Amino acid sequence: MNTDLNSALNLVKGVREVTKNLVDRDVMVAPPFPFLMAAREELKESNVLLGAQNMHHLPKGAYTGEVSPTMLLSLGVSHVIIGHSERREHFKEDDGFINLKVKSALEHGLVPILCVGERLEEREKGLTLEVIKTQLKYGLLNLETKVRDSNSFIIAYEPVWAIGTGKTATPTQAQEVHGFIRNFLGQLLGVSLAEGLRILYGGSVTPENIDQLMAEPDIDGALVGGASLELEKFKRIIHFKKVD
Repeated sequence: MNTDLNSALNLVKGVREVTKNLVDRDVMVAPPFPFLMAAREELKESNVLLGAQNMHHLPKGAYTGEVSPTMLLSLGVSHVIIGHSERREHFKEDDGFINLKVKSALEHGLVPILCVGERLEEREKGLTLEVIKTQLKYGLLNLETKVRDSNSFIIAYEPVWAIGTGKTATPTQAQEVHGFIRNFLGQLLGVSLAEGLRILYGGSVTPENIDQLMAEPDIDGALVGGASLELEKFKRIIHFKKVD
C-alpha cells in the first residue's frame, strides 16, 4: 500500500525503460488495484508482466471492496500474488482460504504466486520446514488436476522474520528451504514439474544481496518489496549478475 498514481506510473515507466533489452529473465510489477489500468497502458508493447497483489476467489458477488479474477483478467493482469505473509497476518487468511484463491486463479488462467514462510519464533524452534510443508500441502490441496505444467504457478518463499526488517536469510538458509520446497513438490506433483517450477525468494532483497541469492541452484527469482519502490535499486536487482 505505497505510492500515489503519479509516483506509481513514474516507477512503471522506469521499469519499462530498464527492461527494454532483457531477453533472459522475466520482470513483473504488481501495483495497487487502483493503478492497474493506468499501469497496463504504460506497459503496452513492453515485455514487463502485470500482476496483482491479491484477489477474491469468486468471479462476482456481494463482496464489497473485493476484486475478482475476472476483473483482473479484463485489465490484462497475468499473475496474482496469493497468501502473502501480510495477508495471512493482518487479514487472517488461512491455508484453506488461500487454497480457494489458488484454485480460482488456475481455473481462470491466472498464474498464482503462492507465498509461504515461517515466523521468527517458528524458525528458532526448528519448525521452518514443517511450517513450509503445511502451507504447501494445504495451499495446493486437490489441485493436481488444475496444474498443467511448471509454468502454471509460482512459489515464493518469504521468511516472515526477514520482511521489511533489514534481516535477510543467508543464501545458504534460503537455498535449504528452496531445495526442500522443490523436493516436496516433486513428491506432490511430480519430479519433472517441480524441476521446472520457479521458486522465488522474498525477504529484504537488495542490490547488495541479489547476486549471491541468485547464484543458488534452487532460487529462480525474487519477490521484491521495499527495494522495488526505488527505481535505481530495483534496476540493479533486475540486472542481477550471474555468479558461479
